[in-house]
Amino acid sequence: MARKIINRKQLRDEVAAADAVEAAVAGAGGVVKKKPAKRKSRAKTPVDIRMKLFWGVFNQTAKRVALYEYSQKKQAEQKAADLGASGKSPHFVQKVKEQVTVEETP
Repeated sequence: MARKIINRKQLRDEVAAADAVEAAVAGAGGVVKKKPAKRKSRAKTPVDIRMKLFWGVFNQTAKRVALYEYSQKKQAEQKAADLGASGKSPHFVQKVKEQVTVEETP
């Protein structure tokens, strides 16, 4: 099977001829199809998520037992020592990041 070879110049000429015919029809009072309007983006605006750092006291199975403000590290370590001394399993202190909910005022 033989293929018909069309180069870019021929295609460009065909498009130019079609545009000329369309312009002639528009000039003679004919109806020209409107191009559809460009659609606006539906991308969502990113929401600012605020994180805050706390000290968490965890048991041996990594279950959080208590939560302290970041400035209260000594209290968190004391709580872990008290739970570890009196309890069955050792406890440890670790940093915890949690999302802070910010209420908007109208």
